[in-house]
Amino acid sequence: MYLAHGSRRGGEIGSKLYSVWSKLYSVCTRYRRVGDYWSCQSGGIRAQQSLESLSVIVFPGGFNWPIWVAQDKGFFASDGIEVNLTNTPNSVFQLTNLIEGKFDIAMTAIDNVIAYMEGQGEAPTQVKPDLIVFMGGDNGFLSLVTVPEVRNVTDLKGRTVSVDARTTGYAFVLFDLMKRKGLNEADYKVEKAGGVLQRWDALKEKKHDGTLLLTPFDFMAKANGFNVLEYAIDVYGHYQGLVGASRRAWAADNPHKVQAFIKGYASGVDFLLDPKNKAEAIAILRKRLPQMSEQLADQSYSYMAGPKGFTPKAKIDMDGVQKVLELRSVYGEPKKPLTDPKKYYDSKYYDAAHRH
Repeated sequence: MYLAHGSRRGGEIGSKLYSVWSKLYSVCTRYRRVGDYWSCQSGGIRAQQSLESLSVIVFPGGFNWPIWVAQDKGFFASDGIEVNLTNTPNSVFQLTNLIEGKFDIAMTAIDNVIAYMEGQGEAPTQVKPDLIVFMGGDNGFLSLVTVPEVRNVTDLKGRTVSVDARTTGYAFVLFDLMKRKGLNEADYKVEKAGGVLQRWDALKEKKHDGTLLLTPFDFMAKANGFNVLEYAIDVYGHYQGLVGASRRAWAADNPHKVQAFIKGYASGVDFLLDPKNKAEAIAILRKRLPQMSEQLADQSYSYMAGPKGFTPKAKIDMDGVQKVLELRSVYGEPKKPLTDPKKYYDSKYYDAAHRH
């Protein structure tokens, strides 16, 4: 519709249109919608293309909290990616499928990455592993948990403990915690039970007598009368648990996706660590884990957003990586000394993400 320049009617409508446009522009500069999002460019609003999909394979559990926050708060979307999560039943499924290119990124124990890179992985792969770690995440939130009748580590003598896999993941932490209390591998039986969810289910059914759990499964165990004997971080001081990892070639071809994931995840951690966001953070957690009680969610927040919780800015703990290498040098097969934590970590993606 054409309005004659200078007409009263045209002036009124023009003023109204200008007012609406100003409001839209203001909203646009501070808001982006998940999915197809909007941005302000060259004084106008234009719809962007659909977000780029990113396939990420994770273990199920509350340690995915920063990812859930980043999804719900639009932190990933603001950098043009949509993160699609797949839960893995165990580390073998996760690592072999990552190595073979079926997923873009894995949030996994750095020990898994090291194991497959050093030829010590639990299962063969169809292609030669060439993985990198591009960010940290947490210290593993690892605790040694036992059935009610086992009240100390030495009571596990002659009993059965469970692991995800004997040669990867956190199995070496379990073996080492028991060795520190005088138990060698000949003193107990080891069974493979899968990821942390599967191990918790098996422990509840008393198929095994002890295992390593990750927060918040330790709080669930306590609430059900099980015993939390030790926390690995209290024993070691430093330990690198979950990290972001991908194939080296894929990362080189998709640096913007890697950086966007780092930025989104780190923003999710920042959100969690800010006490004023506690109520919203707990709501996001319970949305993903509806069976979790308010009390358990509150306990989880207090620990996972506390001093021993998620690593600020998702920065990798190189002293923690060194501890992982020390344990693998002792318990890994075939035996080999592993001493260089920088061998597995490519810092350029993290550095680039935090420059912008």
